This record gives sequence, structure tokens and C-alpha cells, in this order.
Amino acid sequence: MTAAALFAPLAALFQVVLIDLVLAGDNAMVVGLAVVGLAPGQQRRAIVFGLAAAAGVRLVLAFLALRLLAIIGLLFAGGLLLLWVAWRLYRELRARAVAPEVRPGKTLWAAMLQIALADLSMSLDNVLAVAGAAQGHWVVLVLGLALGVLAMGLAASLIARLLHRLPWLSWLGLASVVFVALKMIVEGWVQIFGQF
Repeated sequence: MTAAALFAPLAALFQVVLIDLVLAGDNAMVVGLAVVGLAPGQQRRAIVFGLAAAAGVRLVLAFLALRLLAIIGLLFAGGLLLLWVAWRLYRELRARAVAPEVRPGKTLWAAMLQIALADLSMSLDNVLAVAGAAQGHWVVLVLGLALGVLAMGLAASLIARLLHRLPWLSWLGLASVVFVALKMIVEGWVQIFGQF
């Protein structure tokens, strides 16, 4: 194997990991918000299992990436799904603000579902960018997505701890999620109808 033949997959892997890290910030915020109402032990499990499900979804999306580009309205539907997740997060934040001494009745499964749904709706641009950067190297694609999800899990754990210590940051995080959802809806609308 020549140096050039070895360099191409390594360069593609570097691009995949870099893109995944840059685009995963919003996702990490949603994951952190989703687990902040759980006990610390459950937070770790929700992050691990939720991101495992999200990684599986990302992998399937990555293999279908080129076909997904042709689906008109997918971005709009993803924005609506993310807006629904934001609504659920808002209700939890409001309940904690009204009665902070009462622990919300959030379950591990509810947090994992929020993580998987939010990642599904938000990771389309990420998956398409990563699939393009992988340049047809499937091993690079899988490895890059795995590293990105691992980095997002670490960032989400840190964000969850920070949100627990500084609850007012949760509202900023929620505003960020709503902004991303509305942006996706507007871009999806333009994609469908060609105007706003």
C-alpha cells in the first residue's frame, strides 16, 4: 500500500471526526437537558443507552445519506419533531422551577427516548456532512461516527452536571434547542415550497 493510498482514508477520518465534533454541540446540549432530571446513576445510563440508540440511527442514516437528500420535507419533519422534544423539555424545566423540592417523575426510558428522538431530528446535517467527508470509506464513516457519539456523550455528561449546578443555564439550552428546531422548520419549508 502506498503512502498516498494510506493517507486518503486517514485524511477522511480526520475530516469526519472534525465535522462530527463541530456539529455535535447542539446535540450534546439536548442530551444534557434530557438527563438533568434523573439521579446521577441514571443520568450515565440514559446517556450511554440513549446515545447507543442514536449511534445506531446515525449509522443507518449515514448509509442512506444520499437517498435522504432526495426526500423533500425531511428537514421540516425533523424540525417539528425537535420542537416537540423542546416542548417536553420545557414542561420539565417549568415543573422544576415551580416546585424545585419535588423531584420530577422522569424515567430512564423517557430520557433515552428524548435523546434518541432529538438526535434523530438534529443529526441529519451532521450525518450528511460526515458521509460526504468519508468519501466512500465505510470503515472511516463508522469509526468517525462512533468517535463523534463518544465525544458527544462526554460533553453531555459535563453539560448535565453544569445544568444541575446552574439551573438557569437550562433555559438558555432550551432556547438554543427551540432556535435549532425553528431554523430546521423554516429551511424545510423553503425546501418544500421554495419561499417563506
